Amino acid sequence: MLKSRKYLLSALLLLSVSATPVLAEKLGLGRPALPEEIDAWDVTVLPDGKGLRPGSGDVTTGEAVFGEKCAACHGEFAEGLDAWPVLAGGQGSLKDRRPVKTIGSYWPHLSTVWDYVHRSMPFGSAQTVSVDETYAIVAFLLYSNGLVEDDFVLSKDNFNEVQLPNNQGFYADDRSEAEYPLFSKEPCMKDCRGPVKVTKRAVELKVTPTDPDGKPAGTLPDITGQAPVQQKSEATEPAPSTDTASAQTPAAAPSEATAPVETASAEGMDHELIEEGKTVFKKCQACHKIGDGAKNATGPHLNGVIGRVPGTVDGYKYSKAFTEMQAKGEVWDDARLAAFLENPKTFAAGTKMTFAGLKKEDERSALIAYLKSAGK
Repeated sequence: MLKSRKYLLSALLLLSVSATPVLAEKLGLGRPALPEEIDAWDVTVLPDGKGLRPGSGDVTTGEAVFGEKCAACHGEFAEGLDAWPVLAGGQGSLKDRRPVKTIGSYWPHLSTVWDYVHRSMPFGSAQTVSVDETYAIVAFLLYSNGLVEDDFVLSKDNFNEVQLPNNQGFYADDRSEAEYPLFSKEPCMKDCRGPVKVTKRAVELKVTPTDPDGKPAGTLPDITGQAPVQQKSEATEPAPSTDTASAQTPAAAPSEATAPVETASAEGMDHELIEEGKTVFKKCQACHKIGDGAKNATGPHLNGVIGRVPGTVDGYKYSKAFTEMQAKGEVWDDARLAAFLENPKTFAAGTKMTFAGLKKEDERSALIAYLKSAGK
């Protein structure tokens, strides 16, 4: 038995020694990767511009490419259609409950949008956008966010010169120092939780959404408190007699006569139509601002647009179409503005505004009503 074991060990040792050269031999499979193959795999574009492909694209070309390949989801003005992402605007919204995150408001690096567009867009047809088209689309998005002029050309050479507004709004990931030590400690397995005590309620901490009346959102109305007491007392007051009314002095008559006119004017405003117009204005707000403190963005602000001569907002560079309208002394009235909103390019040939227009008359009427109300 011992002798057999000795022979077996010798055979195994001999086999392992003889197999070593075989294992060291090359299998003859594969080949070294070519430089162009490595370049094709290494597609990531970094914030410093590393990985960018040579090429260029201008705003005008980008507008055309965007309209063909992107506008179906993101809108002609990058305003976002339906639930698709908004790509322009959002400045000053980061503290809102629903901030609008664009390269003009949130993203710190231009490389993010270039890389994403080139590799992942358009939706359903990824990687069909050429390098030059990608540069052009990014240039158009910069223009749509008011960051460059309409004659801007983006290329690999000037890519790093473009600084986005929020490029200092982020901080380095410090989780390895700030968080990992907290979660890598020996976990507590017994009697870990102290006594539970309510210190404050959510309403007091201002984290519960509230209705306009200050009550928690969704609070059912107090049915028993709906009848106003004062109204009841007013109803019981006797109507003034004819003698009393005739005894009033003539001097008070003019003020009494004008009061009903003002009331009728206020009541004559179609608030429902104005609210509809406010909704329609969402198609415009990526480029135009209106209301208190409104300033020029991609397009001019629209305060006081009704009754204004076209092309006269201070500080905005208009296209030739509007300067010609200004020279003719034309004025934005309801009819002229409605015609422009229906088809901007037909009404003002040569306008830089690429919006396709509002084809529904009720939308145009609602928007004009809102512009009158909000742009005073």
